[in-house]
Order: sequence, then C-alpha cells, then structure tokens
Amino acid sequence: MNFQRGEILYFDKPLHWTSFNLVAKVRSALCHKIGVRKLKVGHAGTLDPLATGVVTICTGKATKQIDELQAHVKEYVATLQLGATTPSFDLETSIDATFPTVHITKQRIQEVLEQFKGKIEQIPPAFSACKVDGHRAYNLARKGKEVQLKAKTLIIDEIDLQNFDSEAMQMTIRVVCSKGTYIRALARDIGEALQSGAHLIALRRTKVGDIRVEDCMKMKDFSDWLEEQEIEKETESDND
Repeated sequence: MNFQRGEILYFDKPLHWTSFNLVAKVRSALCHKIGVRKLKVGHAGTLDPLATGVVTICTGKATKQIDELQAHVKEYVATLQLGATTPSFDLETSIDATFPTVHITKQRIQEVLEQFKGKIEQIPPAFSACKVDGHRAYNLARKGKEVQLKAKTLIIDEIDLQNFDSEAMQMTIRVVCSKGTYIRALARDIGEALQSGAHLIALRRTKVGDIRVEDCMKMKDFSDWLEEQEIEKETESDND
C-alpha cells in the first residue's frame, strides 16, 4: 500500500471519539509506520462523538476524493427516547422538557414516519459543525448563545420502524438518507410530529455507499493490520 500516493480506509468509529480523534490516531500510526513527519489524512463525513459506525478515511492524494465520497447515500439505525427533549437533541445535554406520551401507538409512529419520506426541509441542530458568521454553531451553543440556522433541503430515501418499546417509550428506526442529514434533528422533528418531544439516545451509521459497517476495521485491530501491510515507498514519479 502507498499511503502517500493515496489509500481509502473504512473504520467503525468507537463511541465517544470525534471524527477528528479518529483521523489523528490513524495519521499518527501511519506516519510512524512510513517514517514521515507529515501525511495528509482526512475523513469523508463527520460522525458525532455519541455515534458509532462507518467513517471513511482518505490518505495522501486520495484526500482529493473526499467531496465525492461525502456525497454517498448513508444508512443509520437510531434509537429515540420519546416524551423528553434536550437542547442538543441527544444525550450530550440534559433533558430540558418532558411531554405526555399516552397517545403514542405503534400505528401512530408508522403514520408519522411516512411524512418524512422523500424531499424534506430540515433545520440543522444548534449543536452542529455548521458555521454562523465564521464560527462553529456548537461553539456558540455551548456558550449559551442563540444560534439561527437556515433550513436545508434533504432526501430521505427510506425510513422504517424497527422496534417500539411502549413501556420505555423508545423507538428504533432505520434511515437511508442524503448527505447533510442530521439524525438528531430528525429525532427532534419526529418528536414534534408525535406531539411528545424526542431525543436521540443511540446512533449507528451502518452503511456509506456500498460500504457496510461489517466491512469496516475496528481501531483496536488497526495496529496489527498495519503491521501486516506491505508499504510502498514514495518516489519522485509519484509526486509528478
């Protein structure tokens, strides 16, 4: 493999890691293996720290493909807690409001999910990497500042109910969607449509393009995998 010329790797991101944590760990290991001080490494699509699953990592000249790879359709499996909301729409922040849930049934959930199929308008979460006047929205939100973000047009190709626990008021859904979809914001919008509020309590990106999470490498196995690789050395012709 020639990581300087460019390789594309697929990882199952661990819980609590940021996508940048993953990039930094991979870059450090590759630089040590190749014997260089610097190496271009980037990811093709951010995944929240509280989410796990497929993250595409590009090295060297393959980083030029990041925009193309980011455009791939993604699949997620998400678990929502109904009856309560949080400012971040997930477990990063504490519950700020609770709502009745006695009216919620499996049939009602399935009816509501149908409303989200196809082209939709979605306002990104304030706790997101979107930029507002040059600042990351999440930095402003964590300082308690009000964040106004514009709605974006997205496409939900598929959304279906996988499980509904009526006692715990938790539901698990599978979502196939376009680039830029915030599943946390989708949880918020589903909660509003159900008139109960909701927030995300678990999220796993199970597929990006044709790459399934089962095909991805776990970080605990990366060092051993790297040791087994035959590394090609960069030549002058590679830099032409």
